[in-house]
Amino acid sequence: MNNRDFDQQHIWHPYTSLTHPLPTYEVTRADGVYLQLADGRRLVDGMSSWWACVHGYNVPELNAAAAGQLQQMSHVMFGGIRHEPATRLCRTLVELTPAGLDRVFLADSGSVAVEVALKMALQYWQSRGQPRARFIALRQGYHGDTFGAMSVTDPDGSMHRLYKGFLPEHRFIPAPQSRFDGDWQPDDILPLRDLLQRDHQQFAAVILEPIVQGAGGMRFYHPEYLRQVRNLCDEFDVLLIADEIATGFGRTGKLFACEWAGISPDIMCLGKALTGGYLTLSATLTSEKIMRGICDGEAGVLMHGPTFMANPLACAIANASIALLLDSDWQQRVETIARQLATELEQYRHHPVVKDVRVLGAIGVVETRTPVDMARLQRLFVDSGVWIRPFGHLIYLMPPFIIQAEQLQQLTRAVGQALDLMAEDETIKP
Repeated sequence: MNNRDFDQQHIWHPYTSLTHPLPTYEVTRADGVYLQLADGRRLVDGMSSWWACVHGYNVPELNAAAAGQLQQMSHVMFGGIRHEPATRLCRTLVELTPAGLDRVFLADSGSVAVEVALKMALQYWQSRGQPRARFIALRQGYHGDTFGAMSVTDPDGSMHRLYKGFLPEHRFIPAPQSRFDGDWQPDDILPLRDLLQRDHQQFAAVILEPIVQGAGGMRFYHPEYLRQVRNLCDEFDVLLIADEIATGFGRTGKLFACEWAGISPDIMCLGKALTGGYLTLSATLTSEKIMRGICDGEAGVLMHGPTFMANPLACAIANASIALLLDSDWQQRVETIARQLATELEQYRHHPVVKDVRVLGAIGVVETRTPVDMARLQRLFVDSGVWIRPFGHLIYLMPPFIIQAEQLQQLTRAVGQALDLMAEDETIKP
């Protein structure tokens, strides 16, 4: 059995059936913005490998950090031990994140960062003698695939609706409708205000993705909504958790999306681009107030401790990745990408299969009127020399920050070709 057949028959891929598998494409090397296939073709990567590889691939500075750390230690338990890569990373995160986030928990994936954040909130209220077991989350939100993270992800409009009834039930409020680039609609905040006025004592925290709702629809909402949420959480003494796993480290044009609203959450989750896509690592940051609430409680500790917590190899690469980002002209790069995406995707706004076009930072989204045929479009993209992974009603781009204009144009042209193919398919339907 060759590798392709073995893969299709025995290996699960994300959100893919093993009885009706989608095609896969073997990658043998990655350099810069290119993925090289086994047949020699090179594809311009428009996904940053699910938004993580902001510097592209085979990055000399990150390679050097990995090689150097491997000569020292690749892993050591974090229980009772400290090491310089973790200390340096936590110092940097405290300096870079919004004011007051000065306690850091390092874990091993974005979903686990959310789990840790939820546990922090639960333990905080328990230690205050006010046990609160419920959270408030947004419709069309997405926070990960583990059970706690699934429980605060939209239970009806997400990939996790299969588990409805098995998860803790939390309260979901309508997602804000005020667009990032539009006028603020004051009615957006009323569902949260009404809920907190009635029942704030039962809620541990509000959890949301600041400014950009990612896998739940690639929606960009008005910064005023985030400011109003922060104000309401303060007014009614409810914690605010900001899930910056997808938005952190420059993707929206700010280092962290919370900066668009000028707010600081009580708890912040980071991941994805933290290591430049080299290794899985996450961080959950919180304030001294929340830390003391947890540590002064009955348990005396936060009840979580992953085996690979603060993995030295991942921490060393994260340090190098953040330094590389900060030493670059990343803001200008993201702004340049945004301008080109806006210009080149806007031409598709009136395409017959397009519902909406939106751009924020290094994120470009074309929303279609009908669901995409992922396998069919994926073939077209590969044949066009690009790697774009559409889903649902969305064809979107999140390229590495190092992408050049001609490479980005190759991606946007391929989006147009996909839309034309969808239009042809609509035309020939009986």
